[in-house]
Amino acid sequence: MNRRSLLTSAALALAARQLPAWTTSAAAQTAGAVWRHGASPFGDLKYPAGFAHFDYVNVKAPKGGSARQIALGTFDNFNLVVGGVKGTLVQGTDLLYETLLAPALDEVSAGYGLLAEALSYPSDFSSVSYRLRAEAKWHDGTPVTPDDVIFSFNALKKSNPQAMANYHQVVKAEKSGQREIKFTFEGPGNRTLPQVLGQLTVFPKAWWEGADKDGKARDIGATTLEPPLGSGPYRIKEFQPGRSIVYERVSDYWGHALNVNIGTANFDELRFEYFRDATVAIEAFKAGTVDWRIENSAKNWATAYDFPAVGDKRVILEEFPINNVAMMQAFAFNIRRAKFQDPRLRLAFNYAFDFEEMNKQIFFGQYKRIGSYFEGTDLAATGLPSSAELELLEPFRDKIPAEVFKKAYANPISENPTAVRNNLREALHLLKEAGYEIRDQQLTNSKTGEPFTIEMLGNTPLFERVFLFYKPSLERLGIEVTVRTVDEPQYENRLRSWDFDVIVYAWGETLLPGNELRGYWGTEAADQPGSENIIGIKNPAIDAMVERVILAKNRGDLVTAARALDRILLWNHYTVPQWGYNKMRTARWDRFSRPELLPKYGIAAFPNVWWWDADKAAKVGARS
Repeated sequence: MNRRSLLTSAALALAARQLPAWTTSAAAQTAGAVWRHGASPFGDLKYPAGFAHFDYVNVKAPKGGSARQIALGTFDNFNLVVGGVKGTLVQGTDLLYETLLAPALDEVSAGYGLLAEALSYPSDFSSVSYRLRAEAKWHDGTPVTPDDVIFSFNALKKSNPQAMANYHQVVKAEKSGQREIKFTFEGPGNRTLPQVLGQLTVFPKAWWEGADKDGKARDIGATTLEPPLGSGPYRIKEFQPGRSIVYERVSDYWGHALNVNIGTANFDELRFEYFRDATVAIEAFKAGTVDWRIENSAKNWATAYDFPAVGDKRVILEEFPINNVAMMQAFAFNIRRAKFQDPRLRLAFNYAFDFEEMNKQIFFGQYKRIGSYFEGTDLAATGLPSSAELELLEPFRDKIPAEVFKKAYANPISENPTAVRNNLREALHLLKEAGYEIRDQQLTNSKTGEPFTIEMLGNTPLFERVFLFYKPSLERLGIEVTVRTVDEPQYENRLRSWDFDVIVYAWGETLLPGNELRGYWGTEAADQPGSENIIGIKNPAIDAMVERVILAKNRGDLVTAARALDRILLWNHYTVPQWGYNKMRTARWDRFSRPELLPKYGIAAFPNVWWWDADKAAKVGARS
């Protein structure tokens, strides 16, 4: 399932994101340029130049076996460039390709050379250069070249809204040597851009500019089900469109001996089985059709795993701490629609949301309410603004809610029936201030006489019970509520055309936010179909705070700007915050082993550093 399904894949994708300032350790010097083997936000890198391997891997992990995982929904696209914009991207496409740098999952944010053996940048951060490894090859044996990198950069910047935001300040990409690429920025001072470009996924130019087996020209701006050429540790072995896909380990993978790869990619095959319904997926797991499952439902976690294989330990239930990601999950309004443009009306929806009762009745008390867009990190705003925050906020006093300066943000609490009634009264008061009144038990626009109606749109039955729990409270305010669940392609198309009222959405953030914030909250992204600015925010104060985060010169400045941004987002009531859980729930058939200590910032790190354990598999028994 993709980002919009709000499953843990969002957190897993963010596990690899790195947006730091840079260290001064040098691998070599050429023509006055200082070439570095890696980057870190907090001074020296943990791993020196020429390090043998990451500490968290098992260098003797056996190669072999397979891992079968669950994917929900369907797929009709292998082209990562237009993933989230056109079609529905298949799970696992990141296995096919590589980036310029690889993340270290035991550091808050650090990257080491993968396709690139080294990188260089000037002291004012006005550009960055990468030098490719001579041995880097595509699966057909041809070398990875600067032309491939430039082609990939241009394709992503043209066709992918999030890349547009990430590379907004990159004005030129050019070949600067036989194996070198230089990226020039529109100005100095952006310390995150070199690392953002280190995350660039590289695609083969010659292959994409060629023709398929039928002689039809390929188009990197379109969806495709033709298995693409890659350079990573896996290639597509077989697939059934919309139903399953199998990746096989590349036996002659060029990068198998790199220090950043040792102890990883241990499975011969990785398989994703697709299910349209989460309940069916659970039953398939119980039957042994799949090996590994991430559980996102509190109800399922509490009630669905009482079967014999759990009791006799053939199935292991385990939670892994999430230390690297903050998540805002919420009911998100489409403020492009006039009826949602008044923040008082949006706040009324928060007063109508009885989280405490919902948590008790359908979540078994497992969740805590989210109160920040950087929940659980030092970036979250607390109390009143500090003097440093006020310095940033003051120039925008007339453009941001007055409460930003006077109150600490807190969600309404419905701790008992009296509080519920009081919250609904406050909601009605806010709706009246926003220009609505009750006529014949229907909330109505006082000026136009138009009844207020909303559609709550979802792409999975899992959220129907959430919508249906919320619905009666809104109906008590006179709001006519329709709950609609559609299939994944229709859901994606409606989001891309901004054809919705209220959806459930999640924005994930690392400990070091940067350019991606433009795509989340920036004015320019609001009109880009497929962008993460689902809400449609166009706010100059938010734009300014985003830039302050991106251009922060040190950790202190970044924290201050992020907290100021957090306050503005919260007090504009763009969402009704939902709930969070700081662990990943997993269930697995006990056929695998892993290093004794997993990397702190890698969550479960499955299947990255795990391996097939033949002895365990024999005890568990044959697969279904």
